[in-house]
Amino acid sequence: MPDYNMSEREAAATMRLGRKVERDTSNITTGEELFAVVGGNCQINLIVGEVTIQIETKTVNCKLVLDSDTGSDTDLCANLDLSADEVGSLYTLEGTVATAMQTGQSGSCIGPEVVIIVTPGGIDATIGATHTGSIKWTLWYTPLEIGAYIEAS
Repeated sequence: MPDYNMSEREAAATMRLGRKVERDTSNITTGEELFAVVGGNCQINLIVGEVTIQIETKTVNCKLVLDSDTGSDTDLCANLDLSADEVGSLYTLEGTVATAMQTGQSGSCIGPEVVIIVTPGGIDATIGATHTGSIKWTLWYTPLEIGAYIEAS
């Protein structure tokens, strides 16, 4: 099997997952905007968080929320306790709002079964407690309207 160069891998991923947006690793605080949805509706195909500095051992409930520019906040998932998650732990959304964020602590995690449609606004992290640790977030999306895009905040 050939070893594809980076541009070929990126092209293949873009065809399957859509446009990619990366957010630098950081210690997430409650209500912190991770990504901004701008100019119209977008379809989130995959969002992945990766622990880059181990999360503190204490209850650290986390969920992602759409802070819509035109309406009420909408949970994108239910809380997941990140307590003591090690470097390399991965987080994804399963696609059902009432389901907690999915986690994989051995470097793998299941992806979503459905896509998520979002309106303009912020994709925020809600954290239940201050903590040590850091998470890098990456999102793949497809714009659904001319001029719509998602950017890292």
